[in-house]
Amino acid sequence: MICGEEKVILFVTVAFFIAMEDCKVLHLKTLLHICIAIVFTAGFVQAQLGWKAHSTDIKGDLVTIYFTSSTKGFIAGDKGYLASTVDGGRSWQKYPLNTAENINEIYFRNEKNGYLVAGKKLFITSDGGESWRETVIFKANDFRNSTPTFLSIRFADKKRGLAVGSVLNRKGDAVLDSLVMRTEDGGETWSRIVMPSKSELFHLDFNGSSHGWIVGDKGLILATVDGGRTWQPQKSGTDRALYNVDFRDDEDGYAVGETGTILRTENGGATWEKVTTAFPGTFMRVDFADDKNGWIVGHRGMILRSSDKGRTWVRMESSTAKNLYGLYIVKKYGWAVGAGGLILEYLK
Repeated sequence: MICGEEKVILFVTVAFFIAMEDCKVLHLKTLLHICIAIVFTAGFVQAQLGWKAHSTDIKGDLVTIYFTSSTKGFIAGDKGYLASTVDGGRSWQKYPLNTAENINEIYFRNEKNGYLVAGKKLFITSDGGESWRETVIFKANDFRNSTPTFLSIRFADKKRGLAVGSVLNRKGDAVLDSLVMRTEDGGETWSRIVMPSKSELFHLDFNGSSHGWIVGDKGLILATVDGGRTWQPQKSGTDRALYNVDFRDDEDGYAVGETGTILRTENGGATWEKVTTAFPGTFMRVDFADDKNGWIVGHRGMILRSSDKGRTWVRMESSTAKNLYGLYIVKKYGWAVGAGGLILEYLK
């Protein structure tokens, strides 16, 4: 498929050669007018590409975004804010989730079955987000003198899934332990897994039913090959917090985090390579639309793009200085969300 930038180049090239072919019969002045028209038209087309902000009246920060099709998607963030679109983002309808907890992640394993984690709560939908119900993910006595906080959720298959985060003290200002809860019945019941690290866990990704990765504070990367039953640490080569991980298959993966940290692996995490760029900001999300093309979003409106499997990255114009927290990219469309209700659409 030809991308937006390639379409512009193709258009200009074809138009130029047509003009040149006809130059024998065209007056020089007429040819000049054609060339000017080509330049302005190409500039107009180019101006339509890239990231476009959508105006909203949302007051709080948006943290997560997920689309189940090109027309149907969900955004969520501070104080339980949840909204959906059925017209490709032209309009959004708020859903009364009835919680004041901050929503940290939305995830759908198919068009009907979705999950979201909000603080210490977990909500499930089985009708494509038309309705959401809270499910009990832990017992009240499990955390008597502490508070569980869930930041990410993923499913390896129809039945097996994990929710990860941390256990905080009563004040909520210090991490006491890592937290991983596992289900084998689609999210109806959960049990806690003992992890090899007490660091805060920020994000989780699965490839298939067996292989998964978790990233966390102080450069922590954990991997599983048995669907999440057991986890082993991998050497990341950094002590910076890693906020997001994305694997294309069992081998090719990426992780991003503090102070411009970008990591990539081509062997499932057996070794991680640090990618050096000129961008020192904090990166919050990385997402690859296919095996070669990936995007990163972060603080102060930072958007990076790679077209060579994450080996090199270039900055894209976002037209915002607000922090970007959420990202969803596929081959045909893309979205990002951030501070102050910001919604960006990627026009290809």
